[in-house]
Order: sequence, then C-alpha cells, then structure tokens
Amino acid sequence: MEGILLVDKPAGWTSFDVVNYVRRMVANAEGKKPKSIKVGHSGTLDPFATGLLILLIGKNYTRRAKEFSDLDKTYEVALRLGVTSSTGDPEGNLTPMSETRPSLKDIHECVAKLTGKISQTPPAYSAIKINGQRAYKLARAGKQVVIEPRNVVVHQLSIKQYAYPEVTLMTDVSSGTYIRSLVETMGQMLHTGAYTTTLRRTQIGEYSVDRAEAVETLDIQKLSNLLQGIAV
Repeated sequence: MEGILLVDKPAGWTSFDVVNYVRRMVANAEGKKPKSIKVGHSGTLDPFATGLLILLIGKNYTRRAKEFSDLDKTYEVALRLGVTSSTGDPEGNLTPMSETRPSLKDIHECVAKLTGKISQTPPAYSAIKINGQRAYKLARAGKQVVIEPRNVVVHQLSIKQYAYPEVTLMTDVSSGTYIRSLVETMGQMLHTGAYTTTLRRTQIGEYSVDRAEAVETLDIQKLSNLLQGIAV
C-alpha cells in the first residue's frame, strides 16, 4: 500500500501524530510492525493549526518529500493586535503590549510592505534543527536559540476582515515561510504587537484541502480507496 494521502489535520494534533496514526493503520492492514512502514509528510503544521497535510506512504513516495515540501502554500490566518505571545501562537505566554488601534489604511500599508521578497527570521519555537536539535526543544529548555534570517517570498497577502483587535488574512507564500513570524513582524510595524490566533493551510501547490480526508473519518478501506490509481 503506497501513494499520496491528503489529510485535513485537526487542531491539537501534531503532524507526527497524523503520520503515526496512518502508519499504524497501514501496519495493521498489512500485518506488519509500524516501524517497518514508511510514512512521512511534506511540511509540518503547528499543533494549533489545521488544514492540508500531504502524507507520503511507501518508500517510492517518502523519497519524494522535498519535491512536495518545496511547493508554495496558501494559508488563512487570524491574528490579534495589542498582545504578543512567547511562541507566536495561542499556546505561549501572552503579554499585553498596546491599546493603539491601527486604521484599516495602516493595515493595508503594512500588508503592502510585506508582499514580495522579504527577509524573515523563523521563530525560536519551530522545528528547525540547530546543531542537530529541534529549535523548540532548546527554547523549551530555556536555552538561547539563534536562527539566521532567510529570504522568503510572500506572493500575495490580502485582508479579509478587520475588526480591532482581530485581523483575518489570506496569504500565498513560498516554502519555508513562517506565518507566525510574518504576523509578529506586522505587530512590530504597527507598533502594537501581534500573535497568530488561528492558522489553516488550504493549498500546497496544486493540492487543495477540499480534496483532503478528515482524520476522524479515515479508515483502512477509505485509505485504500484514496490511494488506488495513483501512479509514481
């Protein structure tokens, strides 16, 4: 059993939770031990985030992980102004920063400046490896995390709704772009602080979350049917 599986990850699950869940399902169906089943994913979603996760099942597909991880991605994101988070999301320690209420014009000007090729520093609480260790593990241990800035491309960043202190955005970005960092930069530019409250990935390249299966409704028969007819 091998192929590409599109999953709609629920909030509260890590990307690895989803991988393990499907790995065990395939192992049970094939009468094998889970560790002998090759399952990977092509781009981590934070535990609080939801949306599209591409799972690669079988060695003919897991070896193609970079091919999928390099694709552009689309997100729906909601942020809160006036407050910062130690992790950039709802799971961190929240600190009130400012009661300044930016105008819609201010938000539009900020969005325009963040569209195109930009330099961004990934968050300390991320899965990036530093000297072989995940950055978030070092950060949680209270160790200093130094991550070099990187160039990314924000192809599109549009405002869907603004009702202070909440802003809802839609963005198309290059691989390697951290939405939490993008939101924090917006907060700095607006002199209010900001953190990401909800995040949903809706597209990876040509693959849409509309075609994805919810983890809660996935079973081995449905998994088998979804993988049929997909050629390497």
